[in-house]
Amino acid sequence: MIQGRIKDIWIDLRDELFGFVLSIVNDRELAQDIVQDVFIKIQTNLHTLKHPSKLTSWAYQVTRNTIVDHYRKTKNNITHIECPDIPEEDPNNFEYSRLSDCINGKINNLSKTYKEAIVLTYLKNLSQKQLADHLGISYSGTKSRVQKARNLLKKDLLDCPNVTVDNSGKILDY
Repeated sequence: MIQGRIKDIWIDLRDELFGFVLSIVNDRELAQDIVQDVFIKIQTNLHTLKHPSKLTSWAYQVTRNTIVDHYRKTKNNITHIECPDIPEEDPNNFEYSRLSDCINGKINNLSKTYKEAIVLTYLKNLSQKQLADHLGISYSGTKSRVQKARNLLKKDLLDCPNVTVDNSGKILDY
């Protein structure tokens, strides 16, 4: 009965699911690909839906699982996380140049786990929730990993030239 309504389901949910996916992946083409995968899964598994009244929540669950599957696949293909260089505000400012070189070096010296957490959350602007999905770990585990990475980096940054800290170790200036 509901199987014959797949076109109606597509029309009703396509834009809503696309917006949901786009808010997580921040890439229009990737979001379109994921939504296509979602509707293939919906079409092939619609017969398993026991309560048609729960179609929308079921579709969202399929969508979340498809996003996680995508990130698991891409995670397995990631062999090296490149740290984009911290841009120089003023290329003629020698002190700033020394500091940005130092920061880039400190990020690159972090273990792969912590470097990935810093680069993806702070330099690639992934939210911690998106990072959790990408890594296939819990949100609380991700928050803990990002916090640990941030603390390790902060500790290392104190060795950079011209970094001024207060008595509690808070970075005041460079």
